[in-house]
Amino acid sequence: METVQPQKLVGPVLRGMDQDIIEALLIAIQDDNPDAELCYEDRGGYVRIHTPWRCRVTRKTLEAALGRSFRLAELEPSLSAFAGRMRYVGDEAVEWYLDRD
Repeated sequence: METVQPQKLVGPVLRGMDQDIIEALLIAIQDDNPDAELCYEDRGGYVRIHTPWRCRVTRKTLEAALGRSFRLAELEPSLSAFAGRMRYVGDEAVEWYLDRD
């Protein structure tokens, strides 16, 4: 009998953010994680965007999707939670990741 391991999902949980930014973030995460299966949940009060094991978004990709300049730190006020560990790579990228099983 084969045992299926549940996927370990990581990524942001956003609340109270402009819908245009959420849609651009969704596009940017898809573009920055092309080999990852994206999990998107809109729960009305919050939005969850997750990928297995590692989720990365770059400022460049987010700005391209949004059509204007955007500092990644602007996500923080609406970042109500996140899954995994989070790190900034300057103001060029944000990564959510797992460092162990």
